[in-house]
Amino acid sequence: MNLGLAFDPLVSLPLLIAAGAVAGVVALLLIFARTRGAWLRSLALALAVLALANPSLTREEREPLPTVVAVVVDKSTSQQFGDRTQMTEAARAELEKRLDKLKEQGAEIRFIDAGAGAGEVDGTRLFTALSAGLADVPPERVAGAIFLTDGRVHDIPATMAALGFHAPVHAIISGHEGERDRRVALTSTPRFGIVGQRQTIGYRVEDEGAPAGARVPVTVRRDGAVVARPVVTAGQPAEIDVEITHAGANIVEIEAAGLDGELTPVNNRAAVSIDGVRDKLRVLLVSGEPNVGERTWRNLLKSDANVDLVHFTILRPPEKQDGTPINELSLIAFPTRELFQQKIKDFDLIIFDRYAQTGVLPMIYFDNIVRYVEEGGALLVAAGADYTSEGSVFNTPLESILPAGPTGHLTEEPFRAKLTSAGERHPVTRALPGSQNDPPSWARFFRVIDSRGVRGTSVMDGPNKEPILLLDRIGQGRVALLLSDQFWLWARGFEGGGPYIDLLRRLSHWLMKEPELEEERLSMVARGPDIVVERQTMGDSVPPVVITTPTGATRTLDLTAAEPGLFRATFPADTLGLWRAANGDLTALVNVGPLNPREFAEVTSTTQTLRAPLAETGGGVWRMADLPGGVPRVVAVRSSDRFAGEDWLGLSMREVSVVRGLGLFRLFAGLSGLLILMAGIAAAWAREGR
Repeated sequence: MNLGLAFDPLVSLPLLIAAGAVAGVVALLLIFARTRGAWLRSLALALAVLALANPSLTREEREPLPTVVAVVVDKSTSQQFGDRTQMTEAARAELEKRLDKLKEQGAEIRFIDAGAGAGEVDGTRLFTALSAGLADVPPERVAGAIFLTDGRVHDIPATMAALGFHAPVHAIISGHEGERDRRVALTSTPRFGIVGQRQTIGYRVEDEGAPAGARVPVTVRRDGAVVARPVVTAGQPAEIDVEITHAGANIVEIEAAGLDGELTPVNNRAAVSIDGVRDKLRVLLVSGEPNVGERTWRNLLKSDANVDLVHFTILRPPEKQDGTPINELSLIAFPTRELFQQKIKDFDLIIFDRYAQTGVLPMIYFDNIVRYVEEGGALLVAAGADYTSEGSVFNTPLESILPAGPTGHLTEEPFRAKLTSAGERHPVTRALPGSQNDPPSWARFFRVIDSRGVRGTSVMDGPNKEPILLLDRIGQGRVALLLSDQFWLWARGFEGGGPYIDLLRRLSHWLMKEPELEEERLSMVARGPDIVVERQTMGDSVPPVVITTPTGATRTLDLTAAEPGLFRATFPADTLGLWRAANGDLTALVNVGPLNPREFAEVTSTTQTLRAPLAETGGGVWRMADLPGGVPRVVAVRSSDRFAGEDWLGLSMREVSVVRGLGLFRLFAGLSGLLILMAGIAAAWAREGR
């Protein structure tokens, strides 16, 4: 309980001061004039002025508040290297025992875990965790803070005044002196690259705790496949040229061989993601004659900004001779030699739309097309009645690569095309809008070309199981054959139309080897706090996927069927960095957080990073390995500016309390005030009357 005196004047402060001044002058005059009872009269005047000030006796009932000590435990990924986790847990247990003595003195101990899980911001942020853990504590109650960490902290404030409290901050460092480690540091990383061109990546292999200048074998991978194995000098800059093979993310990994006795191999690898951008997809469309479906192909291809379309329609075949002079013809001559001999390899896709051989293309050019496909090109034949004629492209060298030949007959009857069992799994036709209904909810066709010698994959068929769409791989290239010329009905909206844009666009991009449309494909994607693994396959089942974490640990993951030809599984992304999935010959990569987390950049423990900043607060830095029990002695300091020694740490104990009750007694209120004033006046009157 604390007693005090408070004032609540009955008049304004200027009037109170004036009254006091007048009373003081009168009292001085009485004293200098040596008037009888001058001192008692002065006392009576002072009591009158004091009554105007309205003094009150106060009584406070205070409750002491505990002093708060924060212990921040580093749970970041770098704490998992070596025996740091065990050292930290042992130090935490020992520190907790030693801090129990402070509880008897009214201290509150708060343990704060920092840096656990992939949801954390890149790097170890102990000061952020400390501020959050003490957000509800007034600065005057903080006795100090203790960090249990490896010393690699990435949010050290520019000045310790930013902490918001004046108390010592100490650090106890896990790990050992003289640790060795090798890491790959990226020096220049391009963000974009043109597909088919090469990009240069700069990097450097750095050895810490080992002599510089060692020759280090390096493995460079693109999307999991090895592309180079250079040998570089540790500490010296190096470069590698990598070809951008596809659109989207091309993940390039640079991995250095391990160093004997190094702390961890996890940072021997660095990764960079280069977004592949296609310059232009060049498509050659050759229409054998004007037809109703020709505009469907043209509109589809022209609507894609990434497609550079070259389109020719043969309006005047060689046999059409009407005597018109050449200089009066307005038609452009078909540049066959330029297209099919000189520049054929410049095209990503060649489309023959209802083309019949009329002598426009010599047979040698069809041989060129066959070689073009076998060496990685793409061919699409959209057949009509021309496919059954004597001039059919099947009666050319293309016969060796086309997945089916004509029987010479057409089936002409209304029918709805259906996906085959393979088509339900193939990425070109899987989940095609309308296919989930029976019959499919799209317009009917009225004609299909009967075929023979079918090979490849039939993904869509019609009456009597006659194939409508056939897909095949020839050498390094791909071929597609459409055996109905009725897809334009979908485009015109006949009977509600059909998903012609989805189908033909997927078909075109499959032919041009878009990775998302591969029949056998493994992919990983980060969605929120989870990683989703998907496996596309034409099979009925897939084996478990092997997952490799950023720290190098492996686990198996069973996939479940999500839809025909697609298997999926989800698991939590509990570590920042590059994750890898493997399933047979297929691999997939996904990065959680930054490609090269700061947690893995420098992993050797150190006392130097925190020594100078913590010294500003009066705190100290020690290594667990150098102290008995792993922690220094804990000393409660109340009246000293020194908070650290060789084997002890100090905490500034505070005496803080909160008012729980308040009593107030007004001295000049009511009867008590009257008695005091009457006593002063009576004393002055009695002295004067003698």
